[in-house]
Amino acid sequence: MKADIHPKYYPDCKVTCACGHTFITGSTVPQIKVEICSKCHPFFTGEMKYVDSLGRVERFKQKQAASEGKTYLKKKEKKSLAKKEAERKEAERPKTLREMLSK
Repeated sequence: MKADIHPKYYPDCKVTCACGHTFITGSTVPQIKVEICSKCHPFFTGEMKYVDSLGRVERFKQKQAASEGKTYLKKKEKKSLAKKEAERKEAERPKTLREMLSK
């Protein structure tokens, strides 16, 4: 085994949760801070709550609220609408120089 390649091991690493619960374990760092532990995780507590440390739930709800009034079209529908619009514009455009000058 090579010497001096392994990290230092701390057998008394203190783990601190955001809820305030602390416990001791072994690790390669002297102190660890976590956002959720077995004392506050919904799976272990049986409570229904969102575990959202980065605001993902709020962002999803904002996107969902913003899209309430919007209607989404498929690619084929978008293409057909664009084609119809192009045909309408082509029909309105003068065909000859005489038509252009008469307007």
